[in-house]
Amino acid sequence: MIINFDNMSETHNLNFKGGEQTFHVKTENDGINKIMLGRLEPGASIGLHTHFNDSEIIYFIEGSGTVLFDGEKLPIRAGQSHYCPKGHDHSLINTGSSDLRFFATVVQQ
Repeated sequence: MIINFDNMSETHNLNFKGGEQTFHVKTENDGINKIMLGRLEPGASIGLHTHFNDSEIIYFIEGSGTVLFDGEKLPIRAGQSHYCPKGHDHSLINTGSSDLRFFATVVQQ
């Protein structure tokens, strides 16, 4: 399967999972797993949430920010990855001055 994000429409999720501002995302969803190309503008965030039945891997393409993972604040930047295993919680905040762009996969377990 080839996923062409260039041909997808971007959806705009205001206050996603209780976060601030808008989470912009292009998503391929096969009904079980999600593959996403996401973007947060400066000051935007994805709210704190727990992965009860799945895990998530995020690779940061551009920008910088903070991941809240199990109560710990972790600075992130382009070229790094974050892994949130099943049963753990996390949040993503763009604390930088430019868009935070990332590739994420949510895998059911």
